Amino acid sequence: MDLRPPLTRHHRSPQLSHAQLVAPFALIAVVTVVDILAPPEVHLGPFLAAAPAMTASFAGPRMTAFVGLVAVLAQVIVSATRTTLTDLNHTFQIIALVMISVFVTFFAHLREVHEKEVVQLRTVAETAQQVVLRPLRDRIGPLGVASVYLAAAAEAQIGGDLYAAARTATGTRLIIGDVRGKGLEAVGDAALVLGAFRASAHQEAELSGLVDYLEAAVSADLDGGDEGESFVTAAVLEIPDDEPVLRLVSCGHPPPLVLLRDGGAVGLDVARSAPPLGLAGLVAGAVTAQTFAFGPGDVLLLYTDGVLEARDRAGTFYPLAERVAAWTGMRPQALLDRLCEDLLAHAAGNRLDDDAAMVAVERPAGLAGTAGAAGTTGT
Repeated sequence: MDLRPPLTRHHRSPQLSHAQLVAPFALIAVVTVVDILAPPEVHLGPFLAAAPAMTASFAGPRMTAFVGLVAVLAQVIVSATRTTLTDLNHTFQIIALVMISVFVTFFAHLREVHEKEVVQLRTVAETAQQVVLRPLRDRIGPLGVASVYLAAAAEAQIGGDLYAAARTATGTRLIIGDVRGKGLEAVGDAALVLGAFRASAHQEAELSGLVDYLEAAVSADLDGGDEGESFVTAAVLEIPDDEPVLRLVSCGHPPPLVLLRDGGAVGLDVARSAPPLGLAGLVAGAVTAQTFAFGPGDVLLLYTDGVLEARDRAGTFYPLAERVAAWTGMRPQALLDRLCEDLLAHAAGNRLDDDAAMVAVERPAGLAGTAGAAGTTGT
């Protein structure tokens, strides 16, 4: 599931465009009629310059030039009606109106070129992120899966949130994380983490070994300058096919939630969190995985901090655990649909302050887990 608006098309609402175009022509008509009927000492011709200037703010150069031409013709009609075309006052008004129309048409052309460049850059950025963050399949081994990525705004369709899943001979491994920063650099850092995960997820026997491998990859190659300035928070999990449990290593990431089959939600708070990837060199200690119950019918919810940091107009953070505790019994896709709708409704202006990624994983009730062939499924 992806709720981001498409970037490859840039268009305006037909109703809105129609309403906008009525305004400059209405202005020309009103100014023309009033100017013709006004006393000789009153001249309203300069107001006609507002018509092409107004049009340039929302229309392209062709429409702007057309409105400018109509405004000039209106001024000619006024001049011919009130005095003559050779009247010095009206002559200067016509010349000024022609110059203003030419200038604003040129500016409309520059704006249109800039908009096309912005759309093209955003399209490239989104394509780059889609290559990095491939959709999760709706079934991985015995598990039902759904995922979603919510961008903070239409102008920020690219960021450093990441998730991936990999099948092993005995179960499924998952990662969800958040790179510090935004933009193409954050996407490059996310690609580094995901590449390391895909390369090692079905090779490292222990979950702690997988996290050590990710830490080594991030520490060696993560962009960002000074030590401690760049890092990745992450939750790395392993879900065995034949045990009703999951194993978790949290690297400074918000705790996942398990929506219990019988109702309620439980936060998976680890006793000892590992430092974020890229910061292990600053903190001594071995990485250890902690085991939690994850039985048939339970749903695991992974998320990034963009979910928790969503605020309403009063500044209240989104109460994730409280909300999802009432949504037990839902399938992964339905759960994320409900969560996204509720999250955006909570956020002020229906816009998030930070990107948010979410993954829901269900261990189906009554389905015996069987070990699948090893392999990696994308993000």
